[in-house]
Order: sequence, then structure tokens, then C-alpha cells
Amino acid sequence: AWETARRDTIILDGPVTATVRGIVTGKEIDSQGRWRYEIRLIETEKPVLKRAPAAIRVTALGRGEGLAVGEGIEGRARLSPPSGPALAGLNDFAFDAYFGGVGASGFFYGSPHVWTVPDASKTDALIARWLQGLEALRGEISARIRSILPGDAGAFASSMVTDDRRAMSKETTEALRLAGLTHIIAISGLNMALAAGLFFVGLRALLSLSQEISHRWPVKKIAAGGALVTVTLYYLISGFSVSAERAYIMMAIMLVAVFFGRPSISLRNVALSALAILVFSPSALMGPGFQMSYAATLALVAGYSALQRRLQFMAPMAGIPVFKRFLPAAHFMAGVFMTSLIGGLSTALFSIEHFNRIATWGLPANLLAMPVISFVVMPAALFALVLMPFGLDWLPIRIMGYGLDFVIAVAKWIAAQGGEWVTGQIPAWLFVGMTLGLVVLAIMRSRLRFAGAVLCVLLFLAYLWTPAAPIPNLVVFEDGNLAGIVLDKGIAISESRPSDFILEQWQRALRMRNVIRPDRVKEEQAAKKERPDKNDNKEKRRRLTDEETKAGRIAMKKALAEAPEDRFTCREKYWCVARLSGGLVVIIAQNGGYAGVACDVADVVITPARLKWDSCRSGAELYSGEALRRRGSLEFFLTESDYAPPTLRVLGALDGKMRDWTKHRRYDWRTQTFAATN
Repeated sequence: AWETARRDTIILDGPVTATVRGIVTGKEIDSQGRWRYEIRLIETEKPVLKRAPAAIRVTALGRGEGLAVGEGIEGRARLSPPSGPALAGLNDFAFDAYFGGVGASGFFYGSPHVWTVPDASKTDALIARWLQGLEALRGEISARIRSILPGDAGAFASSMVTDDRRAMSKETTEALRLAGLTHIIAISGLNMALAAGLFFVGLRALLSLSQEISHRWPVKKIAAGGALVTVTLYYLISGFSVSAERAYIMMAIMLVAVFFGRPSISLRNVALSALAILVFSPSALMGPGFQMSYAATLALVAGYSALQRRLQFMAPMAGIPVFKRFLPAAHFMAGVFMTSLIGGLSTALFSIEHFNRIATWGLPANLLAMPVISFVVMPAALFALVLMPFGLDWLPIRIMGYGLDFVIAVAKWIAAQGGEWVTGQIPAWLFVGMTLGLVVLAIMRSRLRFAGAVLCVLLFLAYLWTPAAPIPNLVVFEDGNLAGIVLDKGIAISESRPSDFILEQWQRALRMRNVIRPDRVKEEQAAKKERPDKNDNKEKRRRLTDEETKAGRIAMKKALAEAPEDRFTCREKYWCVARLSGGLVVIIAQNGGYAGVACDVADVVITPARLKWDSCRSGAELYSGEALRRRGSLEFFLTESDYAPPTLRVLGALDGKMRDWTKHRRYDWRTQTFAATN
């Protein structure tokens, strides 16, 4: 509650086109050379937003050098609030936006230009200017790396150094995800541990070369201090992402423990770092990054502790001269194997919960890639950052590029083997119970820890034996345009070119691979516009003439009569009709003018338009743009019976969830008030 009140982020209540003016506080470039700006919003015009967000993210569609951090920016932009869950139980992006302090995102019409910031809007705060300077430094470092390493290798390198990830192509990002190597992209525990470890071991070895220094001075503590400075500087140029913050706190506590003569790698230090994060940002607990990071760290610390106590499998062969030469390499390869195995197993549950999938070839991919990351890429990155102020960073950056080219090649090869296993959604009791079992297994020192493993096995068996949760017959995204009929063989959708982002979430959650596109009907009226003009929104709200109403009713009935069951037939940008196998007739009135006609024909009517009426006179179920805005994406469950008419149950993704990050959905800009319920 304290964090929610402290953030108090204003989220835009609905899509709007307006002139925005503000100050650039951050920028990133994508793989197509387009800049995405994070802007501290100062004023809006045409219209003036009555409830304007404090910060927005806007993409400039044109290419060029872009505006500098700290400059004023002005342009005509299309802004939208963050979307809600694609289905109940999936990720709510408004939650992330609220606690990230960003109230809207969108794109500029044309290229934005420099705006002279009024003196009253300028900030002289030392912290604000310091943060702007750090952001500018991040941009310069990223630009320098990409100027030496073009393409995906340069984008990969800049993501590992400054957390600037958008410049990487979609193909490479997808390959890394399928191969289970996305943890390398984000600045996380792996990057921080390698940076600290390389500096700590290197400085300690260097100081130990002098007997006088090693005997007179606490070499280990000096090395820990140097490593702490290194990871602090690394964190400052990382852009303060959540994953970097989490990794920095964890690594800082472990290094500070060395100053007091305590073990740096212990479960107590893992717990301390988790508590420190949760005190300042408890919302992090709900994110997949926090859960997966600490699951892996907890499992690795506990796992290696158990291995050191019990598995001395290489000790008997250590005295054999031939084997002794290969012992360091064997230790390293065994370490990489066990780290990948333990990390993959411990995070699998959280990957299933949050992403409804797991990487099936993650272990061999990490075995091939991690030695290169550990011994080539990260050391070269550290040398590059040290030499960059002197202009001598060309060689280490090129070495980074060779290593990352190899990692990308491994990812694409692994991804081509079949990549991932889609699991679908799992029940909450299974996730919570197995998480508890994993915690018991990791933190217990006695044989009681095996109770955690037993609990996980029993819960998994119970999950296999219990009936599967019912699957909806129909799903509708909150924009009111995209709907899908869920079938055994796939999902039949209502748009020819749907949002891949939403469709992929549906496919993973419902375990539907095949996508059936809608059929088209012949035009029954005047030829439709191929490209909507500026008056398209007015066209969608225009009341139909009697002739248009009659023609629309005839066209819808004809399409229903001729179309196969469980498949959409559409007059694109106007309406789509479908008859479900249970006999339910559904019409998506993409043009709100046809909502009234649809009420006369269908059992369920869905439209993105905000209508002046909230029910159909015919008795059909109506879900308008306002209802979708309040309830979010919808799931329709049709229950058939031999002795009673079919019943319809509707589940909204946001039903009963009135939170600070959803209250913008209840805001009415006309009255400037919030509705009492969803």
C-alpha cells in the first residue's frame, strides 16, 4: 500500500490523439532505426488532457539521429493506455506501467522536433540533472558499441552493457528465447556476478603477486571493495532496470559480507537481498523476473552447498597425473552443466506460470553458450568500458562481437530443433503449492527438506488426476475487434491480420497451435474504404439509414446461413458473424453503427464502440466498448444440456479487481469522476 501510494501514477484513461510537449528523459533505438523516447510530459494541446500522465513512451516512426536526452520535444502523437490481460490470469501490463511510472505509450505522426522548454518547467534539481547525464552517457556507450559492431551482435553487446535491448532484430530475439538464452540479454544476476567475479579474482590475483602487499594488507577485502565499485558503476549505466537493481543489491550484500569476514555466498545473504528489494519495491514480488531470479539463486546456493558436502566424485582421481591436468577444465564443465541443470529446473515452474511455456533445449544451449559468455564476452566488455574514454575500445568490442556471433548462431541452431514446449495455464493451487515445496527443499538442512520434494510430486500427481479446467468456447480481447472461437483443432479468429502479441498469448494459454482466418463476404453496399480517412471514427458512430439497416440485416443472415459452424465470416472493418456448435450466434460489430442490426440477428453482440444504450431490445447479450473497458478481455463458457437450454457464463479478466492501476478504466473525462464499480 505504501508503494502504491508513493507511485500514484496517472494512467491515461483512453486512446487519444494530441500534441504533446515535454522533456526527453530517455531514448532507445530499435532494429529498424526508430527512436522510442521516454518523455516527462509538461503540456498537451488539441485536446488538453484533463488527466494527463506524468511520463509517456512515444516512438518516432521516422529515422535519424534523434533528439538528445534533456532536450524539449514536441509532436503530434497517438497515445494509448497500457493493455490489460489478454485473458484472466495473464500478465496485466497496466500493473507494470503503474509501478514503472509510465502512464501511456504510442507513436508520433511524422518526426517530432525540438521544443524550447519554458523556464518554469525546467528542473534545476541536482538528482534530475545527474540522472539525465547518466541517460545521455548510456546512449553514447550504446551508440559507440553499435558503431563498431553493426547488426544483431552490436545490439546484443549494448544490451549486455547498457540494457538497451530494442535494437536487436525480432528473429534473433525469438531464437534466444526459444533456446533459453534470454537471461543473457537482460542485465541480471549473471552479468553482475561475472563483472564482480572477474574484477574480484583479477584484482586479488594481481595484488597477491607482491608478498609485501599480500602480507601487510587485506587483499581479499580490497578486491571486494574494487568489485563493489565495479558493479556500482555497471548498475549506474544499466538504466536502473528492475532486473539490474535486483542483481546489484544481491551482489552488493554478498561483497559487503566479505568486509565483515562472513561467507559471501550463503542463503542468509540471498534472504537479505530479497528483503532489501521487497522493502523498497514490494511490487517486484509479483513479477516473473524476481521470482525466477531468486528461484535460481536459492536453488544454486543450496544445490552447491549440498554438492560440496556430499559429492566429492573427482577427489579420488585428483592424484592421477594424467587426470590432474584436465581437472580444472573438468571442474568448469561440471560447474556449467550443474548450473544450467539446477537453474533450468528451478525456474521451469515460474516460466510455466508466467509464460505458459518452457525451453526444451535450454540445457545444451547454455552448455555451449555460457563458456563463451564467461571467458570471452564479459572480460572483453569490462576491458572495453575501461578503454572507451581513451578511444582504445575497438579491439575488445570486436572480440565481444565474435563471441556474441557464436552465441547467436547457437541460439538459431537450437531454436531450429523445436525450441519450446507450450504448457498452457496451470491452476493457482499447483503453482503456490509447488513453490512452497521448492522453498522447503532449498532451505532445510536436515532430511526434512525431502518433504518439499514429496509435496511437489504429490501436487503434480494430483494435477494429472484432477479434471482439467474448462476451456472457454469464445474469447474476446478488450479492444472489441479481435475474437476467437476455441476449437479442438485450433482457434478461429475474427481478424485477417490480428495482433501477433495477443494471438500468441491466447495460443500459449489455451494450447492452440492452428489459427483459422475468417472468410470474407461480398460487398452488399457501397465499396468499402481501403484506407480509413480522417472521418473514419465518425463513420463508425454514424447512424445507419433504413436502407443500410435492411441491407445489413440481410447480409448478416445470409452470411450465417452459408458459413460453416465455428468460423467467422466477415465484412472487413464492418462486422463479423459466427454460429457456434452449440447454436449460439455471435456478431462482432466492428463498426458501431451495425450494433443495432446485430442485436436483431445475434445472441451475443460485441462492439468496440461506446454506445448510448447498454442493452439490446431483442434480449441479446451486448458488450460495448464501455463494458469491455471496465471488464477487460472476456471468456465465454457455453454449457450444453440434454434437458435444459444452453447456459452462458462470461468471465472478465478484470472482474472484481478495483486497483489503482485499473481505476483509469472507470474514469469519465466528461464529468471528471470515477465510476463506483467495474
